[in-house]
Amino acid sequence: MAFTEEQLVRYSRHIILTEVGGKGQKKIGQAKVLIVGAGGLGSPIALYLAAAGVGTIGLIDADVVDLSNLQRQIIHHTSDIGRPKVLSAQEKIAALNPDVQVLPYQENLSAENALRIFSDFEYIIDGTDNFPAKFLINDAAYFAKRPLIHAGILRFEGQIFTILPGASACYRCIFPEPPPAGVVPSCQEAGVLGALAGFIGTLQGTEVLKLILGIGKPLTDRILKYDALRTQFREVPIRRNPDCSLCGMHPTIQTIEVQEQPVCEIDPASSLHT
Repeated sequence: MAFTEEQLVRYSRHIILTEVGGKGQKKIGQAKVLIVGAGGLGSPIALYLAAAGVGTIGLIDADVVDLSNLQRQIIHHTSDIGRPKVLSAQEKIAALNPDVQVLPYQENLSAENALRIFSDFEYIIDGTDNFPAKFLINDAAYFAKRPLIHAGILRFEGQIFTILPGASACYRCIFPEPPPAGVVPSCQEAGVLGALAGFIGTLQGTEVLKLILGIGKPLTDRILKYDALRTQFREVPIRRNPDCSLCGMHPTIQTIEVQEQPVCEIDPASSLHT
């Protein structure tokens, strides 16, 4: 892959970084990243990965743009209300960086299509807002052997951690099952600070770029929690659970399962007070 003069200028601030350089930028250009969810988290992730020159970005989301989305889902504009989110996002990415190929999937992720879609990408990013999807993404990434960057947000708090299947703690190591109904409020019930989605989503984008480049220390075996009201970070150490039903010594989950528990955007992390 030889850079054009325009690309040399576009990616110059990357190329002058010794940790990136021309070789690293080529790796970014050859990378294939799937973003599950084109909403609050998916919006900044998609924009920054497109700006960085990620060669192929997949977007999966069955929803259409709603007026209430625009407070935090910055990839969508007022004129996009009623349009499929993946097509709205594809249009903005194309306008930002024509180097990037966008593969839109206007459908819900399911047990039936997850492995088929995941197999076409090298890295998976969880930008979803409900527990069934998060468990499904975790399990599918494990079976597909794809690195996964997980995150969740609610009110003024967010969290993020990276999962390397078979090498680090997975989502089920920490949260074996969805919480009981009513324990965690929905976004509609509790609200979410719009800028928080941008902040946590940008951290997810940073994590996947580090993985693509093979630089730094991935956010594995630790959850990074952020309290926007206090402008305070807290790191919670985690470890693989030998009794994990998915990645433990004697796994009981052999196929992808869907667990019904319709709640929104942050995980049971509020119960992690260690």
